[in-house]
Amino acid sequence: MRKPLPITNPEQLTRAHVYPFVVFMAFLVLLQVLGSFIEWKHPDAPWWRQDPAQFIYPIQSLVCAGVLWHFRRYYTFRWSLKWALVGVGFGTVGIGFWLLPNALYEAWGLTGKTEGILKWIGVAERKDGFDPGIFQHPIAYWASLSCRFFRAVIVVALIEEIFWRGFLMRFVCDWEGDYWKLPFGQARWISYGIVTGLFIIAHSPLDYAAALVYGSLAYLLCVWSKSLGACVIMHATANFLLGIYIIQTGNFGLW
Repeated sequence: MRKPLPITNPEQLTRAHVYPFVVFMAFLVLLQVLGSFIEWKHPDAPWWRQDPAQFIYPIQSLVCAGVLWHFRRYYTFRWSLKWALVGVGFGTVGIGFWLLPNALYEAWGLTGKTEGILKWIGVAERKDGFDPGIFQHPIAYWASLSCRFFRAVIVVALIEEIFWRGFLMRFVCDWEGDYWKLPFGQARWISYGIVTGLFIIAHSPLDYAAALVYGSLAYLLCVWSKSLGACVIMHATANFLLGIYIIQTGNFGLW
């Protein structure tokens, strides 16, 4: 039997931090391609044609969870109650800024599309998106909703923080050297600019301003706590509160 690679092997560490993100993004590409062929926004269409994400997302979540489990011994989270609580606080503040533009849109009684500065900061209608309400049967509805929360709160929080904070923040600082020798959460302007910038463009243009604020807060928590676990808790908290807000308001376009 071949001897397993040591946990400090740089190539294995890189695979463990990058592969889950790559697999996650591959499913999003699949959704775009497949959706262009089978999506049919019509009341008579079967659920899997009305919204292909309803079956792609659960498969994506299970596959990505399996990849994370496979590489689990390569992650160093440094869990602690103190930083978990701080992460909850940062996640609450971060998602508050994220939801503020949509809350203003509704509070001001706006309708239709917005333009100019309002559109730039994300003050817009966000009704069209992943909606478990396409299922009439309660079991199907709750299954869809549960899978969506599992994806957002567990899978996305782990994959993105492992990639953005665990890998990329190190990589951009020393991509020609042994970037794994850099301590987690080391503050450098280049890592802030590149990681936060890529985090912004990974989201919808309507969320760019919010992503800038959230990404900056996540970077601050990372360099302050030196804890990947705190960053995961922040992301999980934000996504959980986002989901609650969406269900309460029907603004499914935020998903």
